[in-house]
Order: sequence, then C-alpha cells, then structure tokens
Amino acid sequence: MSCVNVEHLSKSYGSVIAVNDISMSIKKGQVFGFLGPNGAGKSTTIKLLTTLIQPSSGNLSILGINAIKNPLKVRHKIGAVLQQPSFEPTLSVEKSLEKYGMMWNVPKTERKIRMEKLLRDFELVEIRKKRNEDLSIGQRRRVQVAREFMHEMDLLFLDEPTVGLDPSARRNLLDYLKKKVKTGLTIFFTTHILTEAEYLCDEIAIIDQGKIIAVDTPEALKKRFGNKKTIKIHLLKNQEDIISLLSGIPDCTIDFSSGTNITIHSEQSEVVLMKVLRILNENGKEIDDLSAVPTNLEEIFLKMVSENVSNH
Repeated sequence: MSCVNVEHLSKSYGSVIAVNDISMSIKKGQVFGFLGPNGAGKSTTIKLLTTLIQPSSGNLSILGINAIKNPLKVRHKIGAVLQQPSFEPTLSVEKSLEKYGMMWNVPKTERKIRMEKLLRDFELVEIRKKRNEDLSIGQRRRVQVAREFMHEMDLLFLDEPTVGLDPSARRNLLDYLKKKVKTGLTIFFTTHILTEAEYLCDEIAIIDQGKIIAVDTPEALKKRFGNKKTIKIHLLKNQEDIISLLSGIPDCTIDFSSGTNITIHSEQSEVVLMKVLRILNENGKEIDDLSAVPTNLEEIFLKMVSENVSNH
C-alpha cells in the first residue's frame, strides 16, 4: 500500500523551476531515501510533501488524503524534522519534550512515560535539566528528533537529521529509526552521508536539477551501476612516468591522485589488474599496498549526477 503518491509534481519560483515534474510512490512501513546534491530540489520537495508550500502543478496524496486540498488533515498525521535548527532556548531538554507532548494533546500520564523513554533512547538523561541554549549542536539535534516522537504519527520526514552528530550518536539514531519502521512507521529520509542511506533505506530516489533521475533499492542500484570495481594501488616511491606506462590499457579509467597513488575503475577489473601488475613489474615499480573494492553507493551517486549534468 502506498503511503505517499506523487504525480507530475512541479514547483516554480518565477522563471526558476525548483522541482520539475516528479513522480514517485512510497510504500508504507519503509525508509525512503531522497538523495541529491545541494540545490537539487530536496528541501523544496520536502516542503511540498509536508504541505508547507503548494505545488505549481501536479497531484499529491499523503496517507490516502489529497494533500493539496486538505493540508491540515495531513499535518495531523505526520511528523517533520527539517534542516533548520528548531528549539526553545530557555527551556530545558525535558521541558521541551513535555511542551511538545502538550501541543499534540498527549495525556499527562502518557506524556511522562514517553518523555522518560525518549530521554533514555536518545541518551539525554544526563542533560535533561540543561537549557537548550547551553547544548552543543549535536545535542540540540538529538532533542529536535526525540521531540518528534512525543506524538503518534504514520509518516515522518527527516531532512538531514544526523547533522552535528558524532558517529556513535548517528548510529544510535539510525538503529532507533530502524526499530520504529518495524512498528509500521514510514520514514522519508534525506542525507548527504551515503553510507547512512545504504545502511537505513529500503528504497532510494536520486534527484538532480529538480528531476528524479533514478528510484530503486540500494542493492539494485549497485547491481545496475556497480559492475565496476575500484582498484587502489599505492606505490613505494613517487613515479613520474607511471601515467605514460599505464595510459594504453583499455576498458578502464585511471586516476593518478599523486605520483604514488593510482585508482582504477573497470568492469573488467581482474583482467585490467593483471595487465597493470605486469607493466609495473616489468618496469621495476614496487607496490606498497593494493586493494579492490566493489562500487559503493557514493560512487554510483556521483557518477549519476555527473552524467546528468553532462547530458544537459
């Protein structure tokens, strides 16, 4: 069952088209990743889906509700943590959670239970009495995300929720979200950290220049674009002549980041690697280290965006 249905949605500001005729369907009970470079249209799309702005054209259904005609009805069923920091400076952490529960009419007893659980889940117990203005950026972000879980919702929008979090807090949050999805929550998730998307998302859409250029599972994206392997070779000494020695090898692209580091991308990685090693050996080039890794989501993302730019 679809939780979000987007058909030919566009948003223009004068002559600038921020979102250009996008269509997508998001299944209930999954994490849907939304990736794209800065200025690609991610934040505008989130504002459209959370009914903060109206589209210029197209249709939008959220949780079976016509979101263009009934924006308030949609807002009662969703949660949203947007990029901009949002906190009450003089309120303590626990008072922030308490206030949010009151705003959503959560009964007092239930409010207390939820607050205590969230303070533990988001590792906020030790700073519960601290005022928001005295917290670090990462702590404020954790409060901002925790606060959203004070109320029941069917769909949660998270726009770069891990900004400012250290690696431990980031993994803690991602694991918390995974648990919540198992209870039926649907999450729309944007991030710049592609390992997060790979770890968390069931499906991923890539947007660039206002248009969606791919929608698939992380595994399928890697299958479609990930036949290439990346071979990294580190030589013992700086080698000025290495470019001319390796430049004739077919079926690969070779990057020379310095005189000692060589990066090779190829779909024929085994064959190419044997040729490279033979040439290096014949010319007395000593290798310090060598590794071959499958293409990751980051490389696919960069490749797709650069191809999209070159096609325009």
